[in-house]
Amino acid sequence: MEPVTLTTDRLLMRTVGQKDADTVYEAAQDPDIQRWTTIPSPYLREHAHSFTEELVPEGWQNGSMFTWGLYLPEGEDLVGMLGLTMRSMSEAEVGFWGTKEHRGNGYVTEAVIAAARWAFVQLSIDRVEWRAEVGNRPSRAVAERAGFTLEGTLRSAIVQQGVRRDCWVGSLLPSDLALPSTAPYLPPREQPA
Repeated sequence: MEPVTLTTDRLLMRTVGQKDADTVYEAAQDPDIQRWTTIPSPYLREHAHSFTEELVPEGWQNGSMFTWGLYLPEGEDLVGMLGLTMRSMSEAEVGFWGTKEHRGNGYVTEAVIAAARWAFVQLSIDRVEWRAEVGNRPSRAVAERAGFTLEGTLRSAIVQQGVRRDCWVGSLLPSDLALPSTAPYLPPREQPA
């Protein structure tokens, strides 16, 4: 698939390439990004080049991961990154981070909703899953503001800097954004006690 550019009221969501490697490298020096995401730590220039020049284009090409740089529309000001990784034909997992200077403005939440809407409509998936290490309250706040339903805690479900950790998990369904699913969804009915 060719990379897709999305726009929101305040963002330009476009793929990143070689020209963005230095910007991605600089943003990823933030200790919070290295602490809470699965990027390499320390994050070296070669990681940024591999990400922007190999991993991102390959993901779009083979349909395994769709990654956007989140930019303010008036320039090349990076406010974050967002990726949708396909887990099956009907499910993707969202991952994201926001740059330190732009956190707290709702940009990442806006991008999560736009990317999920795109995936529901264009990829015909029926579930976007979010995971974050227990304690990553900023990520949880983004997911909750985007409409995700927190489903619980998974033990030892993510690896962060070589250590298995518990994570929160949540989901967003097409119906959460007033969109149809590819198959009807029938949640369980409460049985009388």
